[in-house]
Amino acid sequence: MVRGLYAAYTGMLNEQKRLDVVSNNIANAATVGFKKDGVTNQSFDDVLAVKIKDGSEAYVDRKIGTMNLGVKLGENYTDYTQSSLRETGNTYDMAIEGNGFFKVAVKNSEGKETTKYTRAGNFTMNKDGYIVDSSGNHLLGENGYVQVPTSAASVSIDSEGNVYADGTLTDKIQLADFEDYDYLKKYGDTMYDTLDGATEKDATGSLRQGYTEQSNVQSVNEMVNMIAITRSYEANQKVIQTVDSMLDKTVNSVAKV
Repeated sequence: MVRGLYAAYTGMLNEQKRLDVVSNNIANAATVGFKKDGVTNQSFDDVLAVKIKDGSEAYVDRKIGTMNLGVKLGENYTDYTQSSLRETGNTYDMAIEGNGFFKVAVKNSEGKETTKYTRAGNFTMNKDGYIVDSSGNHLLGENGYVQVPTSAASVSIDSEGNVYADGTLTDKIQLADFEDYDYLKKYGDTMYDTLDGATEKDATGSLRQGYTEQSNVQSVNEMVNMIAITRSYEANQKVIQTVDSMLDKTVNSVAKV
């Protein structure tokens, strides 16, 4: 009976964490380049239901019963599905059609610079002519930071990433892709960092100037998931209330007889 309390508790805790993921997806439904997250569930491993270091029995590592002890989060994952492109007409807005990521140089609080990867292509040009993202991080090209002359009357970027200022080639935007996206982890909402074992390869996607890739979050689906999570949370609450009522009757009524 007490095991039922614990199983319901783990169920509530699991649904709360799932709700956090869904809420973050909904909050970023309008964020350029955002890729939605998901989570899987699994029951606790059998090893967590084993009696250990108990001198009262000859068999120290005996399994406790045949039931598992509840549920836990399996893994968090990111859905990298291509989203729709929205035309903005802005010169430095870019979208990747197909596979690949923009490479941007990000500095931490200590001034150390590292390369991050993103699908968010809402770039602008700063006063020095460098192409930067909304946080001021520099877009990387073959020559380092991508820069165009501030005096250029027109800037065009072709599908291969070549940057032309007044018809003159100034740089080429570097795109990167990876053999296995499982070796990427999120850095903020729209950037990704690499884990040990990540293998970079040439990107096959093409650039579209004047477009941005939208979030791949489907708000209606996420709202439906939120309702389902809420119902599951309430069901676990009722289990706890039922078990508590049974324990109360066992202690205060049956015990008296």
